[in-house]
Amino acid sequence: MAIDRSKLRWNGWGWAAHQDGVAARDEVWAWLASELGMPSLLATPATPLEEIALPPSRLSDVDRHVLTAILGADRVREDKFERAFHARGRSYHDLLRLRAGDLSDAPDAVVYPRSTEEVLTLLAFASERSVAVVPYGGGTSVVGGVTPLRGGFNAAISIDLSGMHRVESIDVESMTVRAEAGIDGPALEKALQAEGLTLGHYPQSFEFSTLGGWIAHRGAGQQSNRYGRAEDWLVGAELATPRGMLRDADFPASAAGPRLTDLIAGSEGVFGIVTKATVRVRPMPKEIVGHAYLFRDLASGADAIREAVQNGVPAAMLRLSDAEETRFYRAFGKVGAAPRFSDRLSGLVLKARHFHRPCALIAQFEGSRDPVNFARQRFGRIARHHGALSLGAGPATRWREGRFHGPYLRDPMLDRGLGVDTLETATSWSKLQALYAAVKSALERAIAASVPRPGAKGVVMCHISHSYTDGASLYFTYIFPRSLNGDDIAQWQAIKCAASDAIVANGGTISHHHGVGEDHLSWMAQEKGALGIEVLRAVKRALDPKGILNPGKLIP
Repeated sequence: MAIDRSKLRWNGWGWAAHQDGVAARDEVWAWLASELGMPSLLATPATPLEEIALPPSRLSDVDRHVLTAILGADRVREDKFERAFHARGRSYHDLLRLRAGDLSDAPDAVVYPRSTEEVLTLLAFASERSVAVVPYGGGTSVVGGVTPLRGGFNAAISIDLSGMHRVESIDVESMTVRAEAGIDGPALEKALQAEGLTLGHYPQSFEFSTLGGWIAHRGAGQQSNRYGRAEDWLVGAELATPRGMLRDADFPASAAGPRLTDLIAGSEGVFGIVTKATVRVRPMPKEIVGHAYLFRDLASGADAIREAVQNGVPAAMLRLSDAEETRFYRAFGKVGAAPRFSDRLSGLVLKARHFHRPCALIAQFEGSRDPVNFARQRFGRIARHHGALSLGAGPATRWREGRFHGPYLRDPMLDRGLGVDTLETATSWSKLQALYAAVKSALERAIAASVPRPGAKGVVMCHISHSYTDGASLYFTYIFPRSLNGDDIAQWQAIKCAASDAIVANGGTISHHHGVGEDHLSWMAQEKGALGIEVLRAVKRALDPKGILNPGKLIP
């Protein structure tokens, strides 16, 4: 069953009825104000939907009549909530606009197909009538990937795929599943686990994101060390385009030229709309074991991860927090607002006085009992070789229990005049420390320059989230006092540009798993090169000659 959109927040994260204990604890906000050098936090509530005026729909009567003939009146929605809900994704930039009541980019209608054939018919209509089309899965994009940019088109519609949520077949012998692209993470895992299988793809957005969205943005789940990224488990897919269906057969391997599937993964809806996919799955793990360690610094922890992955230690996840993230969440835990690294962490930090900048690592191992025990013991030896202290299983268990809760903290922070954003990148091991230092410094300088109140400051944290034999990803989270002078967006842009410039200048990718959308568009040419962009444009022209699909994304 698809998620009921009406029960979600239209201008924030997750379930509208969700109650987070953080918002009720005054001591948490007093502590956070002191962390940011502020005497107190300010009340900055979002504008209620009933106080916002939506621009009138640009759909003509003819367009509306045709859409209704294709889908029926109940699946062509122009009401206020539907248009507002589909106006933007869930990036910090998106939320600033939504909370301020800026719905100027709301789609003119939201349509709900239930089959590949209906999607094809909608694309033919849109191409003929010069209507921009934005594919919409879970709407969890954090890079402006689902904003309905009209450009020179007559109107824009959001094609919501949540009605396409069926599992068509599960091939237990071949360990593959074929499903429609609108199925969300929990529904897909429920179907797989009933057969003793799992995809193992658990991004932080897991509860609300969809199979099609994971593929379209080349997603990586938290356990990607074991289960791989979207391009690793994607076997074949169907892409509906204005010119018809693009299909790549689901062979286990083929040397019949380039894989067309490689054009689909990461295409972000600009080449077509993923309607179905065949993906590789695995048996449900019989054992899931977590263990935490404390390293003297980021470099020694990174060396341990590198040694483990380069020597084939089969970990599902090796997540290493830098010193500031370790310190921040330990302090946050003391005021009872976040999953703690446990009381044992505090004691070990005191004993490890030679650890000037201690960094916590959460390791997770999944699979059959013997391989899991072997992997845990082997990584434990590597960690000790690099001077780590064991923290036991407790912190890893608590992290796992709270791993989807983080996004819920953003809305109460925004309600109190705080900004919180994330960005991620990846590079080779030989460049990792320099990239980390450059991006952290760029963020700190840009935040300091943007903070309007004397003495106020930001907090910049980072962790290594995904690792490979040749490199790893860095995931930054930064919290800062918002400008609140009508230039919140300019403040965000200055910080984002400083960090992105530092990423490109120091050999990092502009996106490891968030995608490009509109937020990273300015750096695409530097990463892909002029000829690479020309190739992408040629594919776009071949599949979408009139350019109706998700304009303003991915291709500059």
